[in-house]
Amino acid sequence: MTLQHIERTVGVGRREGNALPMDSLRLAGRASGRILSRYGVLLGFLALWQVAASRGWVNAAVLPPIDAIIVALWKGVAGGSLLGDIAISLQRAGLAFVAAVVVAIPLGLVMGQARAVEMALDPILQLFRQTSALALYPVFILLLGLGEASKVFVIFWATLFPLLLNTISGVKEVDPKLLEMARVYGARQLTIFRRVVLPGAVPSIFVGLRLGATTALLLLIASEMIGANKGIGFQVMNAQYNFQIPLMFAAIVILAALGLIANQALVILQRRLCRWSNPAG
Repeated sequence: MTLQHIERTVGVGRREGNALPMDSLRLAGRASGRILSRYGVLLGFLALWQVAASRGWVNAAVLPPIDAIIVALWKGVAGGSLLGDIAISLQRAGLAFVAAVVVAIPLGLVMGQARAVEMALDPILQLFRQTSALALYPVFILLLGLGEASKVFVIFWATLFPLLLNTISGVKEVDPKLLEMARVYGARQLTIFRRVVLPGAVPSIFVGLRLGATTALLLLIASEMIGANKGIGFQVMNAQYNFQIPLMFAAIVILAALGLIANQALVILQRRLCRWSNPAG
C-alpha cells in the first residue's frame, strides 16, 4: 500500500467522521430557525417586558417583571393556594361546556337538515345570539341566585351559540353531489346522515368546539368576578384589590394556559378524527 493511498483513506475517514457533526449542526440550526420564526416575536416581547420592568422604564408596581410573576406563579401552584381555584374554575367551565355540546350539536344537526325547524327557531335564536351574555347575567342572577347555577348558566349561554351556528353551517356545507350519489345508490336517510352528513360536518363542528372552549373561559372570568369567593377569576380581582400584582398576573397566566391546553387538545382530537381536513393549529 502506497503512502498516497493511506493518506487518501485517512482523509476520507476524516471527512466522513466530520459529516455527522456538520449534519447535526445543520439540523439544530433549522430547528432553531423554525422556533424563532414561530415564537421569536413572543420571546422578544417577554424579554422587552423583563428589561423594561427591571430597568425602571415602566412602573414595576403596576407591570412587574417576568421573573416576579414566575415566582408568584410557582408559590401559588406549588404551595397549593391556587390549585383549589383551578379545580373550581375547571368544574364550572367544564360543566357549562359539556351542557352546551349536548344541546347545541344535536339541535344544530336537526336545524341544518330540517328547513322547517330552522325557519321556526332561527328568529328567536338570532335575537338571543345578538344579546350579550354579560348583559343577561343580572337576569340569570335574579332567576338563579348568586350561587353556582347562575355562573354555569351564563357560561353555557355564551358557549351555546358559536357551537350551534358552526354545526348548522357544517351540515349545510356538505357537498350536495355526495348526498345525491348516496341516494342514487339507494342509501337510506339514516345511512346518508351517518356516512355522509355527519362526517362532512365534523370539521365545522370542531371549529365551534374551539370557539366555544375559548368563550367558556372568557365568560368564566366575568362570572367569577361577581359574587364568587373561589376560582381563578376571583383570584384575579382579589389580588388586584389587595395590590398583589404579581399574583394577579400569575392567575392571568393560568387562564391563558388553560385556554391553550383546551385548544390544543381539540386540535389533536380533530386531527385524529378528521385526517382528511388537516386543520390549522
